[in-house]
Amino acid sequence: MTRRKGFLVAGGILLACMALAVLLVQLRPEPEVRPLPDKTPVAITAPVVAGVGSIPVFGAGTVRPTAEIHVTAEVNGKVSWVDPAFQSGGRVEEGQVLFRIDDADYRNRVQQARANVAAQHVALLQAEEEALIARSEYAQFQRRETGAASSDASPLTLREPQLEAARAALVRDSTLLADAELALSRTEVLAPFNGIVRDESVDEGQFVAAGQGVGRLYASDAVEVVVPLSDADAALIPGLWNLRAGDGNARVTARVIAEYGDRSYAWEGYVDRAESSLDEQTRTIDVIVRVPAPFAGGALAGDNSAPAGPGAPPLLVGKFVEAHIQGIVPDRYFIVRRSALRPGNEVWAVRGDTALTIVPVRVLQRSDDDVYVTGALEAGQAVATGGIQFATEGMAVRTTAVEAP
Repeated sequence: MTRRKGFLVAGGILLACMALAVLLVQLRPEPEVRPLPDKTPVAITAPVVAGVGSIPVFGAGTVRPTAEIHVTAEVNGKVSWVDPAFQSGGRVEEGQVLFRIDDADYRNRVQQARANVAAQHVALLQAEEEALIARSEYAQFQRRETGAASSDASPLTLREPQLEAARAALVRDSTLLADAELALSRTEVLAPFNGIVRDESVDEGQFVAAGQGVGRLYASDAVEVVVPLSDADAALIPGLWNLRAGDGNARVTARVIAEYGDRSYAWEGYVDRAESSLDEQTRTIDVIVRVPAPFAGGALAGDNSAPAGPGAPPLLVGKFVEAHIQGIVPDRYFIVRRSALRPGNEVWAVRGDTALTIVPVRVLQRSDDDVYVTGALEAGQAVATGGIQFATEGMAVRTTAVEAP
């Protein structure tokens, strides 16, 4: 091939390629036109709920008895009988005999004391009669000697000291009789109140000494829950510092909830009092919640009308429980999600579904998921709970709602 032909072939190929390129450009599809994405940030919101009624005060504490005693013998002796109920976990009633001490020696002392009292009664009657005779004889003697009765006789002449001694001896022996009868009555150790036996260490035939502890008993008519609260939470309990221990008239109601297995049970109670000082370690105030009839069995939590079933557990001493106390009733407050509360106690509310406004609030109470606040909010107003990390006044946003708290 000559050089000329080579140039012609190369030129032809080049022209063919150019023609193909022009054809491909002409046959290409038109590009799809898409609108630019919206750069407005998306805020996840939840509505504000208007508060109704009292604000709950949440706390937790351990159940303890209202009264607990060490059962002790008051006299020495050998134990002759023990009540079967007087053992760990047993239930006893007020006035029930827990155990008896052999009373033979004490009954003998009572008989001796009664005999002494009877003898002193005779001695007193004899002394009275002798004093009467002495006074009569002295009066007759004075009339014979002077012709008139005289009142300046010696007390010994009238046997007055002997009469006083007889009276004192009767009082002494009567007191000894009372002591003997009291010692005899103490051979029976009685339960001072309805209670539960925490532990015991006495058996039949055992010798016990006066003052020796043989068990512990705590009251079963009521229990207490010690609830540590911050001063801010304690301030939400109405009239807390005016409550008087044991006063059932001015009650602040409370609910105690305990878990047994996979269920929660509740008992109704009331705030009995508050400690008068802060705990030095935790800087909290101990509020005492009293629960009457804790061993009657609790109702299922979440259903106030559910009665205590036959298998419902009691509120045991030592159990760790939650306490919901009825707080104050503000004129106007709101409930928002905990995630809606921002640092500095602010809430980012949505205005007109398009812009954010920063609303300062005062926090009254916090629960697991909700916060009780006051501020310039409206019921049903949307507040940001997520989706954005910062906000400025009037910032444009798009919203997507979640369920109400």
